[in-house]
Amino acid sequence: MARVSRRAALGTIGAAVVGAPAVLRGRHRVFADSPREYSSRAIGLVRQGVIVDLLNQFRFPDYAERPPRSERWLHVPGSFTPADAAVYRTSGINVFALGDGARDYEEGVRFFADWNGFVASYPDDLLRIDKPGDFEKAHATGKAGILLTFQDSTHFRAPDDVDAFFGMGQRLSQLTYNFDNRIGSGFLERRDGGLTVFGSSIMARMEQVGMAVDVSHCGDRTTLDALEAATRPVVITHANCRALVPGNLRCKTDEMIRAMAKTGGVMGIGFLRFLNRPAEPVSIEDVLDHFDHVARLVGVQHVAVGSDLDIVGNPNAVGGDGFQPSSQPNFARYQYHADAEGRITVTGLDHPKRTFDLAEGLIRRGYGDADIGLMLGGNAARVLSTIWTRA
Repeated sequence: MARVSRRAALGTIGAAVVGAPAVLRGRHRVFADSPREYSSRAIGLVRQGVIVDLLNQFRFPDYAERPPRSERWLHVPGSFTPADAAVYRTSGINVFALGDGARDYEEGVRFFADWNGFVASYPDDLLRIDKPGDFEKAHATGKAGILLTFQDSTHFRAPDDVDAFFGMGQRLSQLTYNFDNRIGSGFLERRDGGLTVFGSSIMARMEQVGMAVDVSHCGDRTTLDALEAATRPVVITHANCRALVPGNLRCKTDEMIRAMAKTGGVMGIGFLRFLNRPAEPVSIEDVLDHFDHVARLVGVQHVAVGSDLDIVGNPNAVGGDGFQPSSQPNFARYQYHADAEGRITVTGLDHPKRTFDLAEGLIRRGYGDADIGLMLGGNAARVLSTIWTRA
């Protein structure tokens, strides 16, 4: 059976909508496997623009399967089937920033070997995002763009390692995850010592080679130190606004958001319930409030998507063999809460085609098409392209 690219599939959808009689131009059920309906405007926005998720871990392991399919994909040739690829092609997302991590240098090398091998094994379905033109290339070809990023920088033993991992394909690194490393402090650390001397040398080398600096999980002092030291744009790939979730240290203050914007950076809004509202209930409208807050505070050109989910809407590995975030010290700083069914994802943004729902929400909020296009991916592509284009 011939493969149909994402762009061709959505182009057919868009043409059908545009060509329909005016009386039928309302809401449309466009996916055979979903009863959801979308407006022709939302469909067009997703079809026409480059869509980037700054934190999407592709597919978390589901331990109901032994081994999980995401592990088979990396290690068993031919296990990534056309049906698997179709989930990504029809999602509306062009570029997936993986946001994984490694405990040390050796584990980091293994990760990049696995992912580079995986991408190379499926050239009809996957494209590694390395340079500015690759964003549009992923959109034009319908391939799933894989952006190799880490949520920690522990794998950097010295500044020269930044060059080595850049050569392996890494294009963004979060300075710290939740706790201390030699670079600085994560937000769950007992005391935030700020950006270290070693951290400054790592950050300077990242800027020199063109690797984006991410401060999403960094503690307050480390975040502000990095933003003050920056000479290139700094990104917050997946965080929300503390002004709307008071006291939640995983969210960023207005001071930090302004400093990020001053560097020319961008902030991806996450979709987890406890990062969007202090208590239940939580809806897509609460997520949209965070898009609004950043846009009003520093301008729509600094807003992006960083869902903190995988393609199917999982926020973490499924089953008992995966890492359990609640096991971490000081976990209460997340201000964790869930809905009545125990879910921490937001209804309507917890499925593979959630980009269409997000586009509908931004339309409801009164944004114009150009601004919605920027938030769905244009801003992320522009900022990362600026960082990767060295003087």
